Amino acid sequence: MVDSQVTENMAGKTAPTPAPEPAQGPDGDPTEPGEPVDPVDPGEHVDLRIDIPHGARVHDYFLGGKDHYLADRTAGEAILASAPWITENVRAGRNFLGRAVRLLTTERGIRQYLDIGAGLPTAGNTHEVAQRAAPDARVVYVDRDPIVRAHGRALLTSTPEGTADYLLGDVREPGDVLARAADVLDLTQPVGLVLVGIMHYLHHADGPWAAVRTLSDALPADSYLVLTHLGIAEEIPSLDDAVITLDTSGYSRPLTSMVEHFYPRPLDEIKRFFYGWELLDPGVTLAPHWRAEDPELAGVWAAVARKPG
Repeated sequence: MVDSQVTENMAGKTAPTPAPEPAQGPDGDPTEPGEPVDPVDPGEHVDLRIDIPHGARVHDYFLGGKDHYLADRTAGEAILASAPWITENVRAGRNFLGRAVRLLTTERGIRQYLDIGAGLPTAGNTHEVAQRAAPDARVVYVDRDPIVRAHGRALLTSTPEGTADYLLGDVREPGDVLARAADVLDLTQPVGLVLVGIMHYLHHADGPWAAVRTLSDALPADSYLVLTHLGIAEEIPSLDDAVITLDTSGYSRPLTSMVEHFYPRPLDEIKRFFYGWELLDPGVTLAPHWRAEDPELAGVWAAVARKPG
């Protein structure tokens, strides 16, 4: 089995996403392009460290959001310079999440979700997709970063019938995550466990498969697992004979300053996350290909699976 260090997965050349339009301040004057507007709950006493790049805010920049600062945009542009396809990866994961949550809510009757490693709220959040179909849906977001939680709690808006909350927690400590989530979710009823864009942050030594097993063992039958994971370059098929050009420095070098490390894995290791689950068609596939009408090229594997009785 391949030992996955900070190697690069990836695929496809695309132009960087244009910068977002300037945000509007409270008085209607434009702020610096992309500058967050009152992003943090005044009750939260968190140093946002806007002078250094932050992974979740850089991710928001790639998605065209506005909750990022100059340091985040500078880091994002550095990444795009060596890996212009990264926006396709990020958007592929986000679009897959929307399709998966919509299906589980409308066709499988899921009314509560545990979204771990959620990052900053942006367009197409889990609770927005779920509550659009079922206003009473309850969603718990979990992130280990107090900065993300502070931003998240200030930016979240839920339907009156439903719930959306941000909790501090780390997927590396699944027991603690479950204990905190149980204050909001009924873990005796089916849950949609969302692990989108999080497990490739865990090194082998962090026990990523054991963490998912602990989470899945605590959930009842007819729960669902929604997961994405970066693949390794050699296993990413081309689309319509597209030429794939790789630059392995794309993640490792710029993200080192953010204390962020990615560990892309071979497909057989990614499939291990789904042991004991029943995969929904089309199984583990590239995220843009999962029940999408117009597949694109990306290096993110994805799947949705049901916990059998």
